[in-house]
Amino acid sequence: MKLLEGKTALITGAARGIGKALAIRFAQEGANIAFTDLVIDENGKATEDEIKALGVKCIGYASNAADFAGTEEVVNKIKEDFGSIDILVNNAGITKDGLMLRMSEAQWDAVIAVNLKSAFNFIHAVLPIMMRQRHGSIINMASVVGVHGNAGQSNYAASKAGLIALAKSIAQEVGSRGIRANAIAPGFIETAMTAALPEEIRKEWCQKIPLRRGGKVEDIADVAVFLASDMSSYVTGQVIQVDGGMNM
Repeated sequence: MKLLEGKTALITGAARGIGKALAIRFAQEGANIAFTDLVIDENGKATEDEIKALGVKCIGYASNAADFAGTEEVVNKIKEDFGSIDILVNNAGITKDGLMLRMSEAQWDAVIAVNLKSAFNFIHAVLPIMMRQRHGSIINMASVVGVHGNAGQSNYAASKAGLIALAKSIAQEVGSRGIRANAIAPGFIETAMTAALPEEIRKEWCQKIPLRRGGKVEDIADVAVFLASDMSSYVTGQVIQVDGGMNM
């Protein structure tokens, strides 16, 4: 039997990138997929079709994850369409990097709203469903910079540190209802964004990693499957760093 057979996973910001990789991996393990993105354009439709081809139900929903009322509406629609929400992955995120002295209020607010407030919005909307079901797994996609910080990314680091603390707090609040909450903190992952970096910077990064390579999106997806499935039924309130040992 597949690890997520019969479960419904809601993944935010999943039309592309790591979110898409998570959605595909979950679908391979039998989960039905509801995913959100700011708009469901051609990329979103292609993701939807790719996941449906794996033999599961999949619907993409246009959603501004930072909008509280809008999130409530889309979660209610997903519950109506799928019947349950067993897994929530808070993956939506953006970067607006800059040194603190030069960072604008708008840069700070945008990153906190999309990366952190969106997780509050979705957890707030999904918890009543999971509490009635008396089970659920919530996974916050954090970052190693949320653990150790990073110069020029104070807004991003603060949002990711907040996701870690949020997962730990929710784990304490609703563990008695059979709901688990954990965080994944990826390190240097090979994506389109990191592929655009100059080769010397990529080599410098890899030299700091004991495994001497960047991670793959599949490395993140495999850990997410573990946390979403019953294999981790006694794991909650944890942050798993998937970073090749970079941040020991």
